[in-house]
Amino acid sequence: MLMPSKVKFRKQQRGRMHGKAWRGSLLSFGDFGLKVLEPGWITDRQIEASRVAIMRFVKRGGKLWIRIFPDKPVTKKPAETRMGKGKGAPEFWVAVVKPGRILFEIEGVTEAEAREAFRLAGDKLALPTRFVTRMETSH
Repeated sequence: MLMPSKVKFRKQQRGRMHGKAWRGSLLSFGDFGLKVLEPGWITDRQIEASRVAIMRFVKRGGKLWIRIFPDKPVTKKPAETRMGKGKGAPEFWVAVVKPGRILFEIEGVTEAEAREAFRLAGDKLALPTRFVTRMETSH
């Protein structure tokens, strides 16, 4: 799973997501991309499951870029624990995404292959996504 090797603080507050993604909203590396349409959290497991789905579909063809990294720790308290007694231990890591953020980019495959690979990857994520090409994003 993806996670930071070292962090300054073990625990973080949840924060709030508002606005659109200005950074990371254009294709930078590949010819096709998967763009997220709603704000939310994407877990390290979801990123890995999407990556595996894409690579399994395109076999050995193409190069994939993952444009997000889970650097936010999410804590949980044990089940059936009473209130109080402090904040829970870090359980997993998430990447915070805003609408318009490019999650994955790929090159070296046909558009039909990329479309299907990103459809499979999008099904692994808890947020709605859209397939984008270099023609659409370069204004």
